[in-house]
Amino acid sequence: MNRKQKGFSLIELLIVVAIILIIAAIAIPNLLRSRMAANEASAVGTLRVIVTGAVTYNSTYGNGFPPSLAALGGVNPATCDASNLVDNLIANAPNQKSGYAFVYTSTAPNAAPAAGCAKAGGSGFVAAGGPIVAGSTGQRVFCTDESGVIRFDPNTGGVSGVPAITTEATCDALSALQ
Repeated sequence: MNRKQKGFSLIELLIVVAIILIIAAIAIPNLLRSRMAANEASAVGTLRVIVTGAVTYNSTYGNGFPPSLAALGGVNPATCDASNLVDNLIANAPNQKSGYAFVYTSTAPNAAPAAGCAKAGGSGFVAAGGPIVAGSTGQRVFCTDESGVIRFDPNTGGVSGVPAITTEATCDALSALQ
């Protein structure tokens, strides 16, 4: 090799590329797991926001708990039908945030809506969130009701999209998040 030649040989470059690929193979799965954990934490936070909004709606409008997620969204001025208590990203279709899809079900609807309300509220509700793509955006399905206890289903490893938890009994049968 000529001593005046400067630069790297092909072998040296291939070794550096191989080392970078090995580091990437170790780091990328950890990155994906941490992103799923962050999405799950965001889903739990979103369910807590929904519970807080529903309780505030109940005490403010005298219509029971809101009849739908749409009643919790809206813009100013706040009304019974658009109370502006949660982010419209959650309140409006497709009801998705941070890799999770959310569903809200009013339970035991009142006989008639309160004055100024288009739809009757209910005496309870169930809110649930599930990963849009299981194994990629999240792994567990979460739910809560008017009690505010967040519960999860650890056996949802292949379920993607909107969760099928629509009754309080289904939610209450799951493990409480600690």
